[in-house]
Amino acid sequence: MRSRIAKAAALPALLVGMSSAAHADWAVNMPRGVTPVSEAVHGLHMLVFWIVVMIGVVVFGAIFWSLFRYRKSKGAVAAKWHEHMGAEIAWTIVPFIILIGIAVPAAKVMIDMEDASDADMTVKVTGYQWLWHYEYIDQDVDFYSRLSTSREAMLGLEEKPEDYLLGVDNPLVLPVDRKVRFHHTAGDVIHSWWVYDFAVKKDAIPGFINTNWATVQEPGIYYGKCAELCGRGHGFMPITVKAIPGDEYDEWLALMQDGETDAAADLVATYFAENDHMVAEAP
Repeated sequence: MRSRIAKAAALPALLVGMSSAAHADWAVNMPRGVTPVSEAVHGLHMLVFWIVVMIGVVVFGAIFWSLFRYRKSKGAVAAKWHEHMGAEIAWTIVPFIILIGIAVPAAKVMIDMEDASDADMTVKVTGYQWLWHYEYIDQDVDFYSRLSTSREAMLGLEEKPEDYLLGVDNPLVLPVDRKVRFHHTAGDVIHSWWVYDFAVKKDAIPGFINTNWATVQEPGIYYGKCAELCGRGHGFMPITVKAIPGDEYDEWLALMQDGETDAAADLVATYFAENDHMVAEAP
């Protein structure tokens, strides 16, 4: 009996501990990202958020004030009226102004997201079941990128790597502070290339080329995934992007063009080994 009471008494503390651990990395807001597009999207999100907060404060404030001020216990009697020109004008004009206030900056962000002109380089991204093919246009560099997590790790027969189900054998390497244009297409079914910290998401459709862009502002390792259900292996075609400073990128590109892929991989691995804090958290 005493043991049951002790266990019951310890349960709240256990639940609190579990809750604290579960919420240690819990974030309630949209991440800011590392590109101009992601910052613009975050800014638009915050604008709409505060507009919604103000609307909520006004509406619920009016409701609670009315319930308190005109409650039946104080002898309030409901007014009887039909149509009110001032009220009808107000609830037509005010929402219109709010929508225009949201639509104008939203349209600007959407236009900027699609403006891939004046890019410093172009990468063609082709989705396949279930891997990615990256081609650096006019640079004579291309490679396939597959999930690097082994089947044994998935089955629990060996230790799971730190980048479990996120890492790839050949990550996409990009330079920092250069505008990169992406051309998206697919070789079989519809895929969707999505990197969270870039705010870049575009469908890859067979026979079509869709375009967007990104300028990575901070070196780091960034993860993404296919965001379009593309078959049995849909959950096993992650995206890994390694953004490095321009000088290191130029050296990496030269090695790749010379066919020294191992040396190029070692160069990138060495850079991140010396800067191990530059890894974005997986969602």
